[in-house]
Amino acid sequence: MRAFHIATTGAAPAICDIPCPAPRPGELSLRIEACGLNFADLLMIKGEYQDTPPAPFTLGMEVAGVVDTLGPETDGHAPGTRVAVFGGQGGLAEFGCFPANRAVALPDEMTFTDAAAFLIAYGTSHVALDHKARLQPGETLLVLGAAGGVGLTAVEIGKQMGARVIACARGADKLAVARAAGADHLIDAKTEDIRAVCKALGGVDVVYDPVGGDQFKAAFRACNPEARLLSIGFASGEVPQIPANHLLVKNLSVIGLYWGGYLSFRPEVVTNSLKTLFDWYAEGRIKPHISHVLPLERAAEALELLRSRQSTGKVVVTPR
Repeated sequence: MRAFHIATTGAAPAICDIPCPAPRPGELSLRIEACGLNFADLLMIKGEYQDTPPAPFTLGMEVAGVVDTLGPETDGHAPGTRVAVFGGQGGLAEFGCFPANRAVALPDEMTFTDAAAFLIAYGTSHVALDHKARLQPGETLLVLGAAGGVGLTAVEIGKQMGARVIACARGADKLAVARAAGADHLIDAKTEDIRAVCKALGGVDVVYDPVGGDQFKAAFRACNPEARLLSIGFASGEVPQIPANHLLVKNLSVIGLYWGGYLSFRPEVVTNSLKTLFDWYAEGRIKPHISHVLPLERAAEALELLRSRQSTGKVVVTPR
């Protein structure tokens, strides 16, 4: 089968012909129809992601497709079932083997491309805002990187939870995407002072930050007392250093979130969150924004769209 594969540690990924895998006990084999890309894929290429597997491995963390077979002595969705899976790797291929207990059956109305763009982005934002930050109706939510894969879902989910949403992104085109997702106020990170705009709007109660760097510092200074700052990632490349004395004075909380980590120690958090999200999708309340769908042979180009920040929402790769 074809796969976008890293053959040895430090090697660049490339389209390769590799053996089609057979499922082991506890796994299912999936005929992959779509794979959603994530910033973590870029970190894996450099060996900088916290869960980078040892080489050789195939990139692609989240997939959607049709169950082909189940491994020996494995309970799971029957062959022919349409599912989405967070596998952590292996998605940029024609077939893959993934933990059977992570597969989620898709609503009839959900396309494979929507499903491949759904789990990580919506799951991260919902667990962050609901389970971790306890966002309340009427609170003000500031979303940094608001036109990106996770940021855009935070705008949508924040509105569903009754918050006033301030969306921060770079440039008019990206801000238009955030407005279409429901943002109440917009900040152009290229030209405007994040702290000044937020303070003029009354300050913020929750910050959703997949960016880090200077944007985190500005958002930190715009927080109201008892605000919660969600550290989701560091797309800027800079991990911010937090002045603990300021946390004390304003009674602030900085909260880290690694969505995939819950699968190992509290999987019910993810399961319950995804049930809510799939219900919202079926009701038409949320809908993934996918700016690009590319074939597997253009996987390198698809990743470059993320690296160069030319995409909005999600980028999806289809192997056939």
